[in-house]
Amino acid sequence: MKKNTLFASIAAVITVVALPVRAQSLVALFESARSYDATYQSAKSQFDANLAKAEQSRAGVLPTVGLAAGISRSILSVTPDIGPEINRPFGTQSATLSASHPLYRPANWITYEQGKKSIDVAQAQLVAAEQDLIVRVSQAYFDVLASQDSLTFVLAQKAAVAEQLASAKRNFEVGTSTITDTREAQARFDLVIAQQIGAENDLRVKKIALDQLVGKGDAQPQSLALPLALRSLEPTDVNAWVLQSEDGHPSIRQAQTALDVALLETSKARAGHKPTLDLVASYGLIRNMDGTTTSAVGSHVGSGSVGLAFNLPLFAGYAVQNRIKETLALEDKARNDLEGAKRTVAQATRTAFFGVDSLLGQVKAFEAAEASSQSALDANKLGYQVGVRINIDVLNSQSQLFQTKRDLAKARYDVLVNGLKLRQANGTLKAEDLQGVNGLLVK
Repeated sequence: MKKNTLFASIAAVITVVALPVRAQSLVALFESARSYDATYQSAKSQFDANLAKAEQSRAGVLPTVGLAAGISRSILSVTPDIGPEINRPFGTQSATLSASHPLYRPANWITYEQGKKSIDVAQAQLVAAEQDLIVRVSQAYFDVLASQDSLTFVLAQKAAVAEQLASAKRNFEVGTSTITDTREAQARFDLVIAQQIGAENDLRVKKIALDQLVGKGDAQPQSLALPLALRSLEPTDVNAWVLQSEDGHPSIRQAQTALDVALLETSKARAGHKPTLDLVASYGLIRNMDGTTTSAVGSHVGSGSVGLAFNLPLFAGYAVQNRIKETLALEDKARNDLEGAKRTVAQATRTAFFGVDSLLGQVKAFEAAEASSQSALDANKLGYQVGVRINIDVLNSQSQLFQTKRDLAKARYDVLVNGLKLRQANGTLKAEDLQGVNGLLVK
């Protein structure tokens, strides 16, 4: 098959698979997904709820003020043994304003500190949700590109096999080849048709997944700009990536905060033995309409008070002692959870690092294999023309070349996606990291 026929076939496929809209960059589709994806929006709402919950813990160290009011109507009925009967209605209106301010309540202050720690947990959870969204969008984005490439190469292979089939038929008609060549080419052509059907369906499914994620019905990713020079990992030492994870990985941050909260919980449990001191004040006003039970004259009565309320717990049935034992055990659990999180993150980071490093090596190997497969195909086609190669040799060479092209394209996409997953594994992935990938796309 001539090279211009192959290029024309690929160009035709690109025209077919391209949607009648302008292709979008990875950054653009990520921004769309950030405002649409239900999972991320749920995490964002949870973050807002956690912030509000953290503020609730502040109430324990602030004053409380209350207003109570009441109104009643009574009838005084007196039937004396001697004298006239008395039936007199009267009413009462009352209002009391009371306030209390904690002067010494160590448990309340510790609860407030725990509330502030929960903000750190909420932030770590939101960061983890954003990192997950970055990876999901990138994976879906390059899945579509990989599927498009696969369909492109299948159709190009179909055109090449069709030409080889036509050549075998011509040679058979003139008697320069056997029917075997024709049947082999026909079998390979039928196989490519089946591969085309599968590739078309795979592309359709991948597009649906991307559209669902970004909230668009016509998402069209930009292709990679070729030739593509993939950069090596920086830093090159896996231990440096692991060290980065210890500072800011969301899982480690959450585990460290959980340990801090557990330590505070032990302090709060020990505060169960300590006294409390509050400043209290109140002012009440009572209006007696039409008198009282002892007087027929209406009156107004006001009273106010300011004082200190002191409370010293003496014995609570060993509840405080047992609570301290519980919190100490929970401290140990939190320490073990923190260590477990560090080990898990370190293992995931090392696995991701070596995975990307291996993929970079595969890309170089596939690039070399592509060149050698093209040379092998050219040699087999020439050998077929002069009669030293048979048709199946050419067909196998074509199949090997297009399979290598698919594997090379897939490996390139895997390097980019797994590079982001590596940063997710060590907790340093940010939305800004997509700009580097964006720079490798066709403008």
